[in-house]
Amino acid sequence: MDVMAAQTDGYAIEVKRLTKVYGEHYALRGIDLSVKWGDFLAIFGPNGAGKTTLLKVLATIVKPSSGDVSVAGFNLSEDAVKVRNRIGVVSHQTLLYDDLSAYENLRFYGKMYEVADLKNRINQLVAQVGLESRLHDPVRTLSRGMQQRLAIARALIHDPPILLLDEPGTGLDQQASAMLADIIISTLTRQRTVIMTTHSLEQGAALSNRVIIIADGKIAYEGPKQQDLGSLREAYYQHTGVKN
Repeated sequence: MDVMAAQTDGYAIEVKRLTKVYGEHYALRGIDLSVKWGDFLAIFGPNGAGKTTLLKVLATIVKPSSGDVSVAGFNLSEDAVKVRNRIGVVSHQTLLYDDLSAYENLRFYGKMYEVADLKNRINQLVAQVGLESRLHDPVRTLSRGMQQRLAIARALIHDPPILLLDEPGTGLDQQASAMLADIIISTLTRQRTVIMTTHSLEQGAALSNRVIIIADGKIAYEGPKQQDLGSLREAYYQHTGVKN
């Protein structure tokens, strides 16, 4: 799928009155959110606020309890397969097979998405994430940072127009986290739409052009990226009561 050929009018993602309930606990409480094509939206919030639940709904991993969700122009409840073909997902769980090599993992996912010219696509992505020298090594022998870089390649194998990143830097040291950010930036050259949850205000502010803060399952703040990181920290504390 050519990202540049993706729909540019309307919204990449539209969420209306979204709720998710686990037993008696409301993880999401009437979320309304619109994300334009080409936006990079950073989502902040304390643990348990609902950030991951929102991304899991958008990724078709979790079914909403109520509300309407449209991803890439497709209704989530009616066209889940079409949605999955148009998104790439990266989280702290790599979704990689430990006993397979990096190449074998990418080949598996590439065949699943029926990627054309798969060998060249794999070589292109592995070069992009800097893993050429480890291409045929089992994933279990790769460092945590290398596995996350491979997970990004996995998520991009079918060239999706929308990328969902759920705290992709979790468990990485500062150097690996910085390298991961550089790789994320390099994936944006084709106007890909990105939604990223993160605990790092610094990284989120540096990468995004829009930010929201979720607290207690609701959007407590929404706006353009704050040029002043201090203002973003103040807004975060004001709406969550948590210092970041």
